Amino acid sequence: MSHSAISLRGLDHFFGTGEARKQAIWDVNLDIARGKLTILMGPSGSGKTTLLTLMGCLRHVQTGSVRLLDHEIRGAPEAQLVALRRKLGFIFQAHNLHESLTATQNVLMGLQVHGAGDAIAQRRAAHHMLGLLGLTDRTDYLPGNLSGGQKQRVAVARALVANPAVIFADEPTAALDKDSGRTVVEMLKSLGQTRNTTTVMVTHDNRILELADRIITLEEGRVVSDVQQS
Repeated sequence: MSHSAISLRGLDHFFGTGEARKQAIWDVNLDIARGKLTILMGPSGSGKTTLLTLMGCLRHVQTGSVRLLDHEIRGAPEAQLVALRRKLGFIFQAHNLHESLTATQNVLMGLQVHGAGDAIAQRRAAHHMLGLLGLTDRTDYLPGNLSGGQKQRVAVARALVANPAVIFADEPTAALDKDSGRTVVEMLKSLGQTRNTTTVMVTHDNRILELADRIITLEEGRVVSDVQQS
């Protein structure tokens, strides 16, 4: 097992074809350490989310190399990509909750992609994760009866409940107040320390930068700054 959860070499990415073809990522070379909280920053359109989705098997790798958990993604068969995605947790700005399911049932969906398992143990795990995020009294609420911040915390619980090896988070604190946002990021940081979970997070939230182990800044698809904080 390598020290890096993710390794990128010579990574380029293009959108469009012909005269409309535009390069979004330029020759990115990075090693993301296991168990660390790495933040990607940069102005809108700098390539942060594109880079995140390339790392997370959510976008086709065109040129260069992406190694995730010791597996090369570029050219990998779909079955291998599916197996890799099961080891990942995703937190997006849009919470993507199922409106007809309760908070608990939404979180359980994060476990059910991993197989059936023990239903009682799964429900206990879902309630535990919701409790850690301050939602003990909201476990049976439908999303329509939750605030925007509460819905986002349900989405965070769903991403974390299956103990993923790597978490990819795109603006996870955007819908959260200062305290809730800090709680979520502190939880991600503690998972790195206790379970060696790796987190890669895109954010504009200056309130949480001090919690990062590393801050990588992109501009126009290029890495312009890479600062280790711990």
